[in-house]
Amino acid sequence: MEQSQRLAGKVAIIIGASRGIGRVMALGFAREGARVVVAAKSEAEKARLPGTIYSVAREVEALGGQALPVRVDVRNAEDIEAMVAQTMQQFGRIDILVHNAGALWWQDVADTPLSRFDLMHEVNVRAAFVAAQAAIAPMRAAGGGHIVVCSPPIELGALPHKVGYLISKYGMTMLAQGLAEELRADNIAVNALWPVTLIQSQATMNFAIGDAKLWRTPEIVADAALELVTTPPAELTGQAVLDEDLLRARGWTDFSTYRCDPEHEPPRMLPGTVPKVGLVPPA
Repeated sequence: MEQSQRLAGKVAIIIGASRGIGRVMALGFAREGARVVVAAKSEAEKARLPGTIYSVAREVEALGGQALPVRVDVRNAEDIEAMVAQTMQQFGRIDILVHNAGALWWQDVADTPLSRFDLMHEVNVRAAFVAAQAAIAPMRAAGGGHIVVCSPPIELGALPHKVGYLISKYGMTMLAQGLAEELRADNIAVNALWPVTLIQSQATMNFAIGDAKLWRTPEIVADAALELVTTPPAELTGQAVLDEDLLRARGWTDFSTYRCDPEHEPPRMLPGTVPKVGLVPPA
């Protein structure tokens, strides 16, 4: 374990932690001393979806940390409420909640089945709402906390060709900005966090969204999340934060370590500039 231990004594729930950004967040928070709830749906690996709640929990424990793997289907409010109850039973408090689970479909309105529209809203904005709602009372009891939703700044020009998806993701950002004001007096920060580049993940790899020249590693988002949750809530809340911009503001200058291709610095590629692609959900 690292010596800084900025999250010593804290308990962090990370939803969508079985792989990708969520997994790296779980490991990063554990290195800083947090007890981590590894929450996701995956209990068994699939060919295109490696990693499970149990494999990530073992990685956390290998670092010397404490982990609680919890199987959660975020479409079910009962699962989310049970996750919070299990966390309180096991660790007695909740200080951090990260909603990293997400559903993706980038197509025109005419080419978006209602089943995909509904899935995105259930997994993205509805689940983030339910999870945040469930965490309020435990965070108030703990004297404060941090809620982070993984969603982008609201840019209406980005909507064409991704309308269904961005309605659901912008809804998450609106949740962060509105709930932050509701909880400001409770010392609970609520922020949205989003990368400025494409991130190497199962989504970008499985759906061939760009290539290594355009990707950064998930560590940059995890490092930015760590900055968020170690900042006093009153100092940073209600914001739609971009990973690189936050880190630069905190004095970080070398981003080459996050390159997936060591010879190429990925361009900034926010939702309005990512090319339209045809997506097929992974099996």
